[in-house]
Amino acid sequence: MASELLILLMFLVAVAATFLVPVQGAVHYYDFVLKEKNFTRLCNTQRMLVVNDSLPGPMVRVHKGDTMYVNVYNEGDHAITIHWHGVKQPGNPWSDGPEYITQCPIQPGTNFTYEVIFSNEEGTLWWHAHSDWSRHSIYGAIVIDPVNGTTYPFPAPDGEEILILGSWYDFNVNEEVDEDLITGGNLPDSDAYMINGQPGDFCNCSRESTYRWVVDYGKTYLLRIVNAVMNAELFLAIADHNLTVVGMDGNYVKPFVTGYIMISPGQTINVLLTANKMPGHYYIVVHNFDTTPTDAAEFFDHANASAILMYSGDYSAPDSPIYPSQLPYYEDYNAGNAFLAKLRSLADEQHPVNVPMNITTRMFITVSMNIIPCPNQSCDGPVGDKIASSMNNISFVNPGMDILQAYYRNLRGFYTPDFPNWPPTMFNFTEHGLPYSLAVPQKATKVKMLNYNEEVEITFQGTALINASENHPMHMHGYSFYVVGSGIGNFDNVTDPLSFNLVDPVEVNTVSVPKKGWATIRFKASNPGVWLWHCHLDRHLSWGMDTAMIVKNGDTPETSLRRPPANMPKCDVPFASWLQSLDDSDEELAQLFGQQ
Repeated sequence: MASELLILLMFLVAVAATFLVPVQGAVHYYDFVLKEKNFTRLCNTQRMLVVNDSLPGPMVRVHKGDTMYVNVYNEGDHAITIHWHGVKQPGNPWSDGPEYITQCPIQPGTNFTYEVIFSNEEGTLWWHAHSDWSRHSIYGAIVIDPVNGTTYPFPAPDGEEILILGSWYDFNVNEEVDEDLITGGNLPDSDAYMINGQPGDFCNCSRESTYRWVVDYGKTYLLRIVNAVMNAELFLAIADHNLTVVGMDGNYVKPFVTGYIMISPGQTINVLLTANKMPGHYYIVVHNFDTTPTDAAEFFDHANASAILMYSGDYSAPDSPIYPSQLPYYEDYNAGNAFLAKLRSLADEQHPVNVPMNITTRMFITVSMNIIPCPNQSCDGPVGDKIASSMNNISFVNPGMDILQAYYRNLRGFYTPDFPNWPPTMFNFTEHGLPYSLAVPQKATKVKMLNYNEEVEITFQGTALINASENHPMHMHGYSFYVVGSGIGNFDNVTDPLSFNLVDPVEVNTVSVPKKGWATIRFKASNPGVWLWHCHLDRHLSWGMDTAMIVKNGDTPETSLRRPPANMPKCDVPFASWLQSLDDSDEELAQLFGQQ
């Protein structure tokens, strides 16, 4: 284990190589050690890669504006990266984490120190692996407290709790995914959901280990909820208790009271809970919000994950905790939409809204399920083809090295800068039974180029291609954005913008694009670098529902991409034939590409 002195030295070297403003706020240091460890759930033992021997992994805590150095030691048996979900990392995509987008993976037996720069985020975010499907066991919470001397925009709570919702698989999920991607069939569903690493009372062999949260009568708690599951939006409710929603994705929202929440993969939600009911035991229950086609309903996980809210003190404990009667049913689409419709930014003097009003780039992006034909219909997908997914009919292919290095060093052959602003064909996107000829995508590594400070509007349009429509939680790295509108059906670019909320739209980093519907976001491209967009259902990401945007430098060092740190993980690809123009020494490039 490296000493704190060595980490401090790395910190000083990183600062010396920085073009942007100096670090502000406090500096924190963490060690993440990845090792294989056995865990038993549902009467089944699985060996999996975890951080610091724990599932979920450790919570990290900072204040707004702080900087965090996390030294990741990979003592596992496969390569890995870590993403700091929702942290904007101004000018510093080198530590954002998605493999082959901003870095090559950390190989077994090596380490890499992430410099995580917090800016205006405040509330709850999270971190997770961004390699293959390893995030099913590598994830944890990030708590960002207000700057010292300031406080929340609501009365200070008496205590707080974190609930991280995760997925459990009774098999080696990465091996299964690798096989399914070759054969072209569906990718695996989880065997259970978990709350803080435990499936709860309704699952086999789980009752003794159900997570319990102890509260004191009359106190109010800040509950931080993270949806870290792999492939499902979720409903959550606590029996007989209302929740006051106060934050989402590291931003505050106008408080509203609800009996349940709907939370998409990648999202975080902060709620206040007052322990004002008769002392006893109350179930916290989570289950799937299913938006897949009716004929696919058998494939999703119907299990209910549970934890127990327990009042402290002396009282007669019930034989069984109370179940939350207000929890919506799996397919209660109205409940899901009603929850999302209540989300609004605070939009006050201390938390202003800055919705871009002078749009310079408009994009209309279809998010679709697709098929790739196989010879003699020999694959395991629909009609013997391979399942794929796409954005504007481009099914993304990871390059052989990370796009950020290729862009920074002007290397050719790894991507093309021509991601389209529109789909290649306009059709009735939400019609059932569309011809399969529309569903064959182009496989490519196309990225979107944006000038610094462009004001961007994107409408994501869900489609019904291959009759596989469902919600798509779209996540953007390096940014948060305003959700100015959403609706069911095909987006109408004449009438629908008339209903856009440009006053207090919610600001998030992940938006749920409705099944057979649309969502429109706006943001200002003021963070230079390479940043991934993708669906946060990992099966869709694996099939190609992602791309990257490259935001060019501004006119000053403070508005430009920083230099890479000296210890970036090496990319195991040849380099001589890719060189277009160089400012660096051959020795530096040899280190980058893992050559001697």
